[in-house]
Amino acid sequence: MLYDALTDPDGATPGDLLEAYAAELAAAVDGDDPAAIADETGVDESVAAAMAAGDADALAPVRLKDAAAVLERHEGVSAEDIAFEVRDHLMMEMVTAILDVDTIAAEIDADLTGQEVQQALEGRTRLTLGELAEIQALMIERTP
Repeated sequence: MLYDALTDPDGATPGDLLEAYAAELAAAVDGDDPAAIADETGVDESVAAAMAAGDADALAPVRLKDAAAVLERHEGVSAEDIAFEVRDHLMMEMVTAILDVDTIAAEIDADLTGQEVQQALEGRTRLTLGELAEIQALMIERTP
C-alpha cells in the first residue's frame, strides 16, 4: 500500500519509489477509463490518466489523498484509512531511522520546513507522492 510498493527497498531512490507507486496505481486502475475513475473518485481526469499510464513523473505532484482515493477502489479500504496507514508507517519509520522532522526537511529536495513535514505526516496539509518518495527514501537510507 504505497509504503510497501517495493519488495526490496534497500538502496531505493525517490525515483525507484515513484516508479513503484506508479506501478501500484496502474495495477489498481487496471485499464479502467480515466474519465470513469475521475467521476468515481473525484480526482482530476489527467491524474487518473497518468495513473492508468503508470507515468511516475506525472505522479510526483499528485497528492496522497488522490492516490488513496484511487487505491480505495482496488483495496476495499477507505481512502482516509489508506492515507492514515501510509502516514502512520512513515512516523513509525522515523523512530527506527532516528529522524526528526527538521532533519527530514533539511535532507530532502522538497522545499518544506520541519513544521510542514510534521503537518504533512499528521495529515494536516498536503503530502505529494514525490514528497512521500523523498521522505521514504531518506528513511530507507537511514534505517540500520
